[in-house]
Amino acid sequence: MSEKNREGKRTAREKLAVEREKQKASEKRRRALIVGGAVVAVLGLAAVIGVVAANAGKDDDSEAAGPVVAPSGAQGKDGLAIPVGKDSAKSTLTVWEDFRCPACRSFETTYRPVIHELTNAGRLKAEYHLVTLIDGNMRGTGSGNAANAAACAQDAGKFPAYHDVLFDNQPPEVDDAYAKNAKLIELAGKVDGLDTPAFRKCVEDGTHNAWVAKSHQAFNKGGFSGTPTVLLDGKNIYQDRTMTPAKLKQMVREKNKG
Repeated sequence: MSEKNREGKRTAREKLAVEREKQKASEKRRRALIVGGAVVAVLGLAAVIGVVAANAGKDDDSEAAGPVVAPSGAQGKDGLAIPVGKDSAKSTLTVWEDFRCPACRSFETTYRPVIHELTNAGRLKAEYHLVTLIDGNMRGTGSGNAANAAACAQDAGKFPAYHDVLFDNQPPEVDDAYAKNAKLIELAGKVDGLDTPAFRKCVEDGTHNAWVAKSHQAFNKGGFSGTPTVLLDGKNIYQDRTMTPAKLKQMVREKNKG
């Protein structure tokens, strides 16, 4: 083989070796970019999760921000129950409700007449606990704002009437109309003597917001499945498919005989 041919083959091998080295270097850079990109993506995701977690924490903090101011006459553990009826009543009906909850409105429509009858007669004491479940499920602040307004009505001695007005005028579940204080004040006009400067200030200032948040926390800790949750002397009667207003009335009558 001539020297010229040997030189040509050597040059070709060298060129091939150079190309292979270039390919290796290129592959190495590509892998580095992929790994780097993955790291950036993971860090980016972590940052997003961190922001979401931080925002979730802020929501929780803001919901319970400020002093816990219980409405006038609130009773029970931590003063979270708004009582209706006489303390001397032999039966107690504990009701957990959300003013945006359609099932709560259905309960009120069906059972309200007999509850009023029994509380007015001194046979039953009702204790209302206010919940903001729909605000969490559907987003919004209407449950909380309405609950605060109802607590303000309790301060004015008008809770039962305003409670009924809120359910009678309940907007569709997806409509967060009760988020507007103007709407809540407008409905107060349906209750004689409620629409006063003191009531308006209480509503607009969110005086009982932290108390409402604490009430909802108690609902969560109670392990209840949803709203309404209705207990008669500690027994969940809303889950009883045979329950009717007439049966509730009879159960209370039997308790009052004892």
